[in-house]
Amino acid sequence: MIAPFEDRVALVTGGGSGMGAACARTLADGGARVLVVDVDGARADAIASEIGTAATPFTADITDPTAAEAMVDAAVRVFGRLDIAVNAAGVSQSPFAKVADLDLDTWRRVVSINLDGTFHALRAEIPAILAAGGGAIVNFASTMAVVGSPSGISAYAASKHGVLGLTRAAALEYAGQGVRINAVGPGIIETPMTEVWDTAKRAEQISRHPVGRFGRADKVAGLVAFLCSDAAGFATGAYYPMDGGFTAA
Repeated sequence: MIAPFEDRVALVTGGGSGMGAACARTLADGGARVLVVDVDGARADAIASEIGTAATPFTADITDPTAAEAMVDAAVRVFGRLDIAVNAAGVSQSPFAKVADLDLDTWRRVVSINLDGTFHALRAEIPAILAAGGGAIVNFASTMAVVGSPSGISAYAASKHGVLGLTRAAALEYAGQGVRINAVGPGIIETPMTEVWDTAKRAEQISRHPVGRFGRADKVAGLVAFLCSDAAGFATGAYYPMDGGFTAA
């Protein structure tokens, strides 16, 4: 059986941990060669080493457009082309604060990484994918891309709404040139971030998901891999939740 990503090259931002790392593993398992990109070089090295010869690590801060261009250049230099990009790099908001109490540094940091970083990545990735004859891009949005929250995470919600709008606009711009661009919307996923939450916070967050549990990074990666595959060849400009029913409730 031919692997779905045989002879294809993928780039994954935020690939050093959590859902990004799961995506890098899943794409490599499907036959892709993967550039594992992370702002933390040690994490990128660790995931690439775990995957093996199909992966190469790269350190980049996607808030810097020059760094975003460098990561794409690296993928093309090392592997010869770029067919798939997964833009999973992002941060949550800390500290929580209502809009009128939100400090500017927190606002700028969250928007810079989540929204500006996704834009910088797309801006660098699209020309390389066009040069390869087309391909697929998946951006990481969130449940907070389609709903609001009274929990003091306005910067995060605004950044993820922006990612979804950017995804839809870019998808329409390049639909006729063979580049498909979609977004996924994870709910709360079991990651190192959630592992440190106390029992009360875990219970409160789980209660917001009708399935009664957190999601798993490998399941999100499965959805991402589908969207990057030929099986999703008619899908573009869409938002796909993986949220345990959160946004349906």
